[in-house]
Amino acid sequence: MKDDGPKGFDVARLLAERGAERYELHTKHLNHQLPRMLHTIGFDKVYERAEGAHFWDADGNDYLDMLAGFGVMGLGRHHPVVRKALHDVLDASLADLTRFDCQPLPGLLAEKLLTHSPHLDRVFFGNSGTEAVETALKFARYATGKPRILYCAHAFHGLTTGSLSVNGEAGFRDGFAPLLPDTAIALGDLDALRRELKRGDVAGLVVEPIQGKGVHASPPGFLRQAQELLHKHKALLIADEVQTGLGRTGDFYAYQHEEGVEPDLVCVAKALSGGYVPVGATLGKDWIFKRVYSSMDRVLVHSASFGSNAQAMAAGLAVLAVMEDEETVAHARRTGDLLRERLAALVGQYELLHEVRGRGLMIGIEFGRPSSLKLRSRWTMLQAARKGLFAQMVVVPLLQKHRILTQVSGDHLEVIKLIPPLVIDEADVDRFVAAFTAVMDDAHSGGGLMWDFGRTLVKQAVANR
Repeated sequence: MKDDGPKGFDVARLLAERGAERYELHTKHLNHQLPRMLHTIGFDKVYERAEGAHFWDADGNDYLDMLAGFGVMGLGRHHPVVRKALHDVLDASLADLTRFDCQPLPGLLAEKLLTHSPHLDRVFFGNSGTEAVETALKFARYATGKPRILYCAHAFHGLTTGSLSVNGEAGFRDGFAPLLPDTAIALGDLDALRRELKRGDVAGLVVEPIQGKGVHASPPGFLRQAQELLHKHKALLIADEVQTGLGRTGDFYAYQHEEGVEPDLVCVAKALSGGYVPVGATLGKDWIFKRVYSSMDRVLVHSASFGSNAQAMAAGLAVLAVMEDEETVAHARRTGDLLRERLAALVGQYELLHEVRGRGLMIGIEFGRPSSLKLRSRWTMLQAARKGLFAQMVVVPLLQKHRILTQVSGDHLEVIKLIPPLVIDEADVDRFVAAFTAVMDDAHSGGGLMWDFGRTLVKQAVANR
């Protein structure tokens, strides 16, 4: 009788046997447009392993990660302290998620998180950023007794139905109506805020202190003045710190850049996970939580089946410990300032480079219409086909020629967003600036593979209309 070896599940063996089918499996069983998109722009790489801010392919080539899994990998990949915490909590065989006890890890993580927002008192743990926002929307509506939430144009707060209702990007909302009856105002528009508050039905304003789409910061003084107006009308300020929180902008929270701002509810997720276990958290004031959970009959009025699970709580506690021990926030501020200054110095050298903005390690690089006739005609060709193609033309050679992973900061935007792991160092900054300079040199030379690829993108954009 043939011996097929040991039975049971072996993930290493499964990956060795089936890993090469990755793109075919996605095409057949998952989102079939993802492999198509990756093949089209040449992002169909095969990464074998990762550590910190770097990936490696099967040939041993290293890639610099300036995307951090859309901000999830704040500490980079596979931080040893977070890994050990997860091994330890699994080995402990805790009686987790009984639903009828009070495990210590959620309380300890809540206690630690709240030290960074001393004006807040309680935490609800869910599983993602969009769930953290959903929690804030529900709590704000219930606590104030008012139905409507205000949000800012071009905001991104998530893709579930409630958070989609406060998502300012039409491309995400199209086809999913009816949504909740919420209202957009322009980021920084205090007059619009006053006008909407006078209607008397506003529960709160949800705002990203720095918008992920386009990397636009709220104008100086806006958050503080908005807070005063909201409180005057018995409405709440909700800070969405899902991407901007946990050191991303050079402070623990981005709202802390503005003195006197104390949001009533704060949403966090992404980097709190350590890149391992999905987790989201909604921090809030005591009176809000006590109004929502007003009696024992309402003890489960808002809950999450996997919220507060031991693995997520251990990961979160490990992340906060590492951030404190390694002074991650101060490092992100210093490294971000260095990167932004180095890039800003290039603006005067390249007519296609319009602006560099952001805070900490959340940086937007915006491209704009050039002045010279030859480049202007090519820019016009791209814009006529689809706005955002030039930014994509920059992202692609950064990966293909220089092995640096970046992203365009939103649909129809000529902006690249840099949100690398907060652990990148000066050598990584040097590498990115050198690669970006080389790509800009190529773009301004008026020829070469970059503009050939631009013509390919134009054909693809026209074909998709």
